[in-house]
Amino acid sequence: MELIRKAKSGTLESSDVLVTVEPAGELIITLDSPVKEQFACAILETVRGVLEDFSVRTGKIELADQGALDCTIRARLTTALKRASQPAGGEK
Repeated sequence: MELIRKAKSGTLESSDVLVTVEPAGELIITLDSPVKEQFACAILETVRGVLEDFSVRTGKIELADQGALDCTIRARLTTALKRASQPAGGEK
């Protein structure tokens, strides 16, 4: 999957995650989370798994986590990736 534009999914509400993805020449993943110290490895493993599932090898991936569960992280990242791979106006 090729990222062709910037896209977001999620919120900054409790138990959610705001995911922002955009094209980049390399893969850059950043995580901001109040539970980063305890769960950063698990969160990043989930993110890398989703990126691998979609064959995303480059892009800037930003996560502003508010204690989201693994399934929420997967859903938000999947949605953001799909949005970023479509031309503007391709969202439904």
